[in-house]
Order: sequence, then C-alpha cells, then structure tokens
Amino acid sequence: MTAQPGWAQQQGTLATELRLSGHGLHTGRRVNVHISPAPLGQGIVFRRMRAGRVVAELPASPQLRLGQPLCTALQSASGVRVRTVEHLLASLLACQIDHATVGLDAEEVPILDGSALPWIAAIDACGRAALPAPKRFLRIRRAVTVEDGGTRRLTVTPADGYEMDVTNDLKGFGELKWAGTIDPASFATEIAPARSYGRLKWAVPAIAFGYLRGNPILRGARPSCTATIVGNGVIGGMRLPMEFVRHRVLDLIGDLALLGAPLLGKVTALRPSHEMNYRLCAALLDQPDAWEWADTAN
Repeated sequence: MTAQPGWAQQQGTLATELRLSGHGLHTGRRVNVHISPAPLGQGIVFRRMRAGRVVAELPASPQLRLGQPLCTALQSASGVRVRTVEHLLASLLACQIDHATVGLDAEEVPILDGSALPWIAAIDACGRAALPAPKRFLRIRRAVTVEDGGTRRLTVTPADGYEMDVTNDLKGFGELKWAGTIDPASFATEIAPARSYGRLKWAVPAIAFGYLRGNPILRGARPSCTATIVGNGVIGGMRLPMEFVRHRVLDLIGDLALLGAPLLGKVTALRPSHEMNYRLCAALLDQPDAWEWADTAN
C-alpha cells in the first residue's frame, strides 16, 4: 500500500510525557492525566492509578467497552472503569500516536473545554517519535451495516481513504450534515473544535436521574465545557457551522479508534450514537472477511 496522503509512513508514540488536569463531564471529579511514550506493539493502554499504585490496566479495545449514558467507557474484568475516553482516543489517532500509556488517578478522562482542541495542542507540544514499523490501517473490503429500528443507521464501505458522511438532526436546528475526508489536518481544523452539547433544560433532570440510579451523569457539565443550548441558540454562540454534527463525527472517530487504527473506508451515518458506533465496531469484528489490515509496506 502506498503512503496515505496526510498520514505518516511509520507508526509513532509521544516524544515526551504529557501531563494535564481537569474535571470529568459526568463524575465532576478532578483528575490528573499522565500520558507516557510506549513501545511498538502496545497500542493505547489506560492505567488506573490510586495512591501512586496501578489498580488496573485497560487496553483501548471493543472487548472492554462498557455501555454508559452519553459517553464511551472501558471496564476491566475486576470492575475498574475508565469513562469518557472518546475525545482522547480520537485525538491520539489524529495525532498519529499509535502507542501510549494513559495514567489516570480517577475514573473519568477530563472533558477540558468539551472539544478535542486541548488534547491536540497538548499532544503537539509533546511531539511525536516515529517507531520502526509501517503505519497501519484497517481496510474495509465490503459493506457492513448496523441499524436501530430504521431511525439510526451506520454503514461502512470500501474507500481509498478515511471518509465520513454524517447526518443528524436536532429540534430547532433542522438537519445537520458533515461530509469529508479524515486526516490529521482536517481533524484539527474541522472536527476537533466541536464541543459536547446539550439543552440546559434537560441537564438538571439528567443529573437527578443519575443520582437516583447511582450512575453519575453530567455532574461536571458547565457552559465552559459544553455548547449549552437554550431555546434555539447556544450560550456564547457556535464555534463552527454545524458544530453539533461535527461533534458527532468527533465521537464517531473516537469510538471507532477502539479498532486500533484509522480506517480505509467510508462511514455513512444517520443519527450516530455511542451505542451505534460500538455496534458497528462489533459487527466488523464479527465479520473478519469484511476487512483486513493494511500498512504502508504492502
């Protein structure tokens, strides 16, 4: 396979360690993150820390995915969780960090400003170190589709690059659509700035529901870390045209990053969600004839 335009020819890791702190969108808890370079072959591994001790290591893998409201989480066999991994996974993939160890001293990855921009800036500041192996992609060989009652549908088909065509709708904003090619440059400018979003009038009931169920939801949500919708507008305005659907693209990239590499395929999505994104991952893994590994050496 020839080199993909916009992508490096070799796999990579961080050149220096990354340290960053913030609070979780759902738990509201403060968390310190320490991302370290990792050797070839490791992939992305989350490491839960407690009092300076490792309590669990969780590879970024669909096999560990745990269904949670409004986010993607991983859970170890012993029940240790890492919550809201999607923005960081999308940023690592787009910055071509194929191998890294992500240490956390709390359950949830920080939401920062609700977008992937702070992650992109922090990773770029650390730099990227090339590793002695060709860049790897997951090439789609035939179409795979998942549906949910006809209201949600995701299809991935063969393509020469990583492409997306995503449609969503939101009352008061009409049909929202974004289509384009995903590569490090387009992600940084067109997708990364898009923030998590939600209606203010639904936030308080959701938080209360989470307390009743014992599962934290939106306890850390603030206008400073979300595109907060009031009526038919956003507090402070939108960062980009169609910001809401661009954020769906961000989540989709992050959820599909659990597969371990960028796709060589086109994802066409109608009303994607974290659950549907995972179902597409699972459908691909269940149909090994629908895809293959490809790299810049073949």
